[in-house]
Amino acid sequence: MSNFDLSNLALKAVCPNNEILFDDKGRPSIMVYIPKKTYAELGLGTSQAIHPAFIVNGQEVDGIYISKYQNIVMDGRAYSLPGEDPRTSITLDAAISACSAKGAGWHLMTRAEWAMVALLCKVMGTQPKGNNNYGRDTSESSYAALPSMARDDQGRIQRVATGTGPLAWSHDGTPSGIWDLNGNVNEWVGGLRTVYGEVQILANNNAADGSKSQGATSAQWMAIKASDGTLITPDGSGTTTGSVKLRWDTNYWKLTDSNTSDGTTTYQGCAFESIVADSSIGTNATLLLQALGLLKYDSNAGAYNGDYFYANSYEAERAFLCGGYWHYGAGAGVFFLDGSSSRSNSGGSLGFRSAYCVLPTA
Repeated sequence: MSNFDLSNLALKAVCPNNEILFDDKGRPSIMVYIPKKTYAELGLGTSQAIHPAFIVNGQEVDGIYISKYQNIVMDGRAYSLPGEDPRTSITLDAAISACSAKGAGWHLMTRAEWAMVALLCKVMGTQPKGNNNYGRDTSESSYAALPSMARDDQGRIQRVATGTGPLAWSHDGTPSGIWDLNGNVNEWVGGLRTVYGEVQILANNNAADGSKSQGATSAQWMAIKASDGTLITPDGSGTTTGSVKLRWDTNYWKLTDSNTSDGTTTYQGCAFESIVADSSIGTNATLLLQALGLLKYDSNAGAYNGDYFYANSYEAERAFLCGGYWHYGAGAGVFFLDGSSSRSNSGGSLGFRSAYCVLPTA
């Protein structure tokens, strides 16, 4: 038995759903395996259909491996390792490249995958805490994780080392979980963008296949037909007839098929649970939007822990970040989503996380 086999055996003894995966350079990443789930298993009604995170190139996959930790980069490749300062100051395209460089099946964590994990946390009652208040969670008064960068000019902790928080910072509240989904650094996700507020995605979880381009001009981007949730070719101007759009309505975001501009000239934000869908959004489109974490399913007040949602309906393209970072406070969390960034944006609060799946064969 090799040392790598022994390492995996030791890991699984403590964390049964964790596995050490190796890339094209033979370097390890610690990953958390999540087997395929139905809508019903994720708290979205009674449908036994498989959540889109587990459908790649039109075929179901048995499961998805998610990086246990926010990633670092070595030799142009992304790695999930504990106790590290997560890589930041990275653009969306650079994050995609660092993941896909690892080999077939490796990819930037997609929005479909992130939403699936968030829904799973909600079903389990384990929506995680994290570094959203300068080294600690807003609900915690004494615990602080290990700093991984210099403190700010007021002596406050900013980024913390991956996985050094308490069990409450794990997605399932156990050592086996995915760490730091709430705060620390914002995380780029693939497979979702807006164009002048029009919601565009890659079909199902096709963003998990590195051969499917997520470039700004890629033909893989599809709009969502509001009436029935089918995917339609966008017109390139964010005004596709009948597609789902985000429109700002005084103090909340509304999902609608309207091509009428909302008149905003800056990004806007509201609580995730305040997002509404108007009557133009049909049942199937509603369920898809809920599966992607763009619309609530649970109407109980506080069901989403006050997590916030930002979007931009006046720019030609905006990409998405998840989780929040070290000073977002109670608005950070697994349902936090920020769609106000250009793909070229980077900074000390922007990071990412890789994922892996076995790509289906034709």
